[in-house]
Amino acid sequence: MLDLADLEINVLEFRQRAFSFERVATLGGEEFAVFGRTETESESQFRPRLVHLKLAVPRAWVVFDATSDVLALARDGATVPVRLTETVIEVGAEPPTFKEQGIEWRRGPGPNGVLVYAPAERAERVLADAGLAELGVS
Repeated sequence: MLDLADLEINVLEFRQRAFSFERVATLGGEEFAVFGRTETESESQFRPRLVHLKLAVPRAWVVFDATSDVLALARDGATVPVRLTETVIEVGAEPPTFKEQGIEWRRGPGPNGVLVYAPAERAERVLADAGLAELGVS
């Protein structure tokens, strides 16, 4: 498992975007790493708004991809996934469920308009109001 210093100085690549480490929190006895990103909703809109994205993932799943010099996600906590180059689409155009780095994901709403990504198998617990509060997502 990566130590906090490794999480803090590297970005996590997820959905062809760079996420920064924010904190470690415990939910249901499991440590989660919470990453965040803020981006502009759509440059094509007259007044685009900022979109705040959070990613909550079991800390044990975060690995360092030395080849690309970024953090990646691996369910086994060891095997760096094959990186695919895909077209980046706006968050609003993404389906709410998808597969990324060999893991099923779900995106749901959080407090104050934040959008939260969670592994599908833990999404019910993570995306619940109590889970989001426990993880410090706001």
